[in-house]
Amino acid sequence: MSKKKSTAKKAKKTIMWFSQIRNTDVPLVGGKNASLGEMYSTLTKKGILVPNGFAITANAYRDFLEKGGIKKEIKKILSDLNTHNIKNLQARGKAARELMIKTDFPKDLDEKIAAAYHKMEEEYGQNVDVAVRSSATAEDLPDASFAGQQETYLNIRGKEELLKACKKCFASLFTNRAISYRQDKKFDHFKIALSIGVQKMVRSDKASSGVIFTIDTETGFDNVVLVSGIWGLGENIVQGNVNPDQWYVFKPTLQKGYKSIIFRSCGTKAIKMVYTGDKGRPTRNISVEDKNRHVFVLNDKEVLDLARWAVVIEKHYGKPMDIEWAKDGFNNKLYIVQARPETVVSRKDLSVLEEYVIEKKGRKLLIGSPVGAKIGAGKVHIIKDPRQIGQFKKNEVLVTDMTDPDWEPIMKIASAIVTDRGGRTCHAAIVSRELGIPCIVGTGNATRKLKNGQTVTVSCAEGEKGFVYEGRAKYRLKKTSLKTIERPKTKIMMNIGSPDIAFANSFIPNDGVGLAREEFIINDFIQIHPLALINFEKLKDEKVKKQIEEITIGYHNKIQFFVDMLASGVAMIGAAFYPKDVIVRLSDFKSNEYANLIGGKQFEPVEPNPMIGWRGASRYYDPKFKAAFALECQAIKKVRDVMGLNNVKVMIPFCRTPEEGKRVLNEMEVNGLRKGENGLEVYVMCEIPSNVILAEQFAEIFDGFSIGSNDLTQLTLGLDRDSELVSHVYDERNPAVLKLVSQVIKVCREKGRKIGICGQAPSDYPEFARFLVEQKIDSISLNPDTVIKTTLDLLKTEKRLRRHKKG
Repeated sequence: MSKKKSTAKKAKKTIMWFSQIRNTDVPLVGGKNASLGEMYSTLTKKGILVPNGFAITANAYRDFLEKGGIKKEIKKILSDLNTHNIKNLQARGKAARELMIKTDFPKDLDEKIAAAYHKMEEEYGQNVDVAVRSSATAEDLPDASFAGQQETYLNIRGKEELLKACKKCFASLFTNRAISYRQDKKFDHFKIALSIGVQKMVRSDKASSGVIFTIDTETGFDNVVLVSGIWGLGENIVQGNVNPDQWYVFKPTLQKGYKSIIFRSCGTKAIKMVYTGDKGRPTRNISVEDKNRHVFVLNDKEVLDLARWAVVIEKHYGKPMDIEWAKDGFNNKLYIVQARPETVVSRKDLSVLEEYVIEKKGRKLLIGSPVGAKIGAGKVHIIKDPRQIGQFKKNEVLVTDMTDPDWEPIMKIASAIVTDRGGRTCHAAIVSRELGIPCIVGTGNATRKLKNGQTVTVSCAEGEKGFVYEGRAKYRLKKTSLKTIERPKTKIMMNIGSPDIAFANSFIPNDGVGLAREEFIINDFIQIHPLALINFEKLKDEKVKKQIEEITIGYHNKIQFFVDMLASGVAMIGAAFYPKDVIVRLSDFKSNEYANLIGGKQFEPVEPNPMIGWRGASRYYDPKFKAAFALECQAIKKVRDVMGLNNVKVMIPFCRTPEEGKRVLNEMEVNGLRKGENGLEVYVMCEIPSNVILAEQFAEIFDGFSIGSNDLTQLTLGLDRDSELVSHVYDERNPAVLKLVSQVIKVCREKGRKIGICGQAPSDYPEFARFLVEQKIDSISLNPDTVIKTTLDLLKTEKRLRRHKKG
């Protein structure tokens, strides 16, 4: 049969099996069903499991409207529609839906649906349970995300229940949110039809389910797959009822065969949705047993399998994808139950760097998880009951327990959104991203803490945490075009502390990371002294033991908690800048800072001057600390050898003598990190005058140097940089400091060793950065907010030096 005849034949069909459907059939079966058919027809051959099913086409929907004689009546109902008047919208939507539900299907459609269901019974058994999903014919197109606008009905059994569910699905084309969404997108209500997908249920009520994005949903970083999962049916993850488990999988090393889960987070998962067997109420939420709340819903192999499938799906469609998965509790197999193009961050213009900078803020009221990186302000309007949404006014801050699709007409007019519950894939988060509205989810108590009419600022622009401040903060939007920025000869690297900002900062033009500080990861993500984990059973303070139990919940092996969390933090930074160099400085806490970690006081001395005491290299080989250092080595080894991020290099801080350097390298080797093996480079901080004076000897031991201008200045000038009494003397531009910097750069160039700087000075003082270029330093590592400004300045300096050289 010719392609033309095949297309014409399809165009008349009211029932089509997934095996007959391709991606080009969107006008006939909608985006959701077209994608299911495409995957079932083409990707099951590649090992991706997709449950079988059939589509009731848009032809059937149009026949229903025409033969039932209700199209004109619906047009009449919507003739005075005003989507900005909530009461008007609610009344018109209700009338349209009720009309459709009371109208009978044409007899031939009834018979065709029944026959198709019987065929599914032949494949899967008597009274097979199916999911009945709506699929609008403009749904899930790259420029319009209709996701969640229509209804889904789960665990439908028997012909009669299936017909009822199909009727409700057709009617759901006129839910309030769907009507409002189409009006905003300027879609004609009657040029869009509805198709229905009838698919074999995956019994995830007995196991788990979730979503996958083939791009980071906050930043648009596209080298990761983000997998989220919960116990039971997937509706809870979309509705934001449950804080899910999450995993980031790094695509480039996954495709090389590495186990590249670079981050995992165990959600609380307090409830799960299961089937009831009740025809009137087919699903309900029940409590998850305590023992399962802090257990991941997938093992690592399953996460990696899903990530591989996601990469195949993304490659097939040629664009970032939003995918739903489910695990069947009876056969323990994973399935893909839906895939659609990701429609928000993948459409952002990443050639323009937008930064919201908060300059003056009020008292901090709440903390939660930020969605996006914007700032919004306005008067608080708390809504606890959907019946109150008609009272909401434009530019107010919507504060609620959580949102659902019925709230979208007011979400789009909010200046910001704050919820008590929800995670990064909940409804509020998804819609806020699409609308470009700042949103903070999972605050825990926003509806109790904030007051109606109170003016607040909602800030998502400050890293991994979102903040609600009292009053209207002063902030500005900074825009930088990245298209025309040249690259200087001097490498411009970045200082990165928190892994949470790594993906976003990777878009700033750079040559890698010159300093990734372990201290940030240990302080923020681990919080516990490593020796307190190693000696957990011997801890004397019961209160401390309880704290550690709470933080490490789900980890029977407390030591593994430290290794896993440190490895994840390092890996997030390593992945963000891959394959560029990422130089990770091993821990450089002073004894007083270590003592402030949970359980630290039992293991730390009290020193009169910790700044020049037991810190950096001298700890690593000390019998009192080397067991803790071994955990750092294990974490780095995991990042490089298991996850495949061999762009991660290591740097030794505060190494006083060459002999000390040798002892540290030996200790690293004992713990599986041999310099030179698998391309491992080891650098040393140049922050003590002895590092400069004995630079030739240090150069024999290490692959490179990184100047730490803060400590080098204080030790050169003999002052404590934390003391206000001598702060007027502290200046990195002092001639003595400049002379040492110049000297060590000269030695490194002679010895063929890399030399960079990661101290604060070039970020603070443009003239210091220019001095470094004049000395022919290899790289300058800067704080992210100064990279663009300093790059432009250094380009001028390099051009000036070239002119002088020619002259």
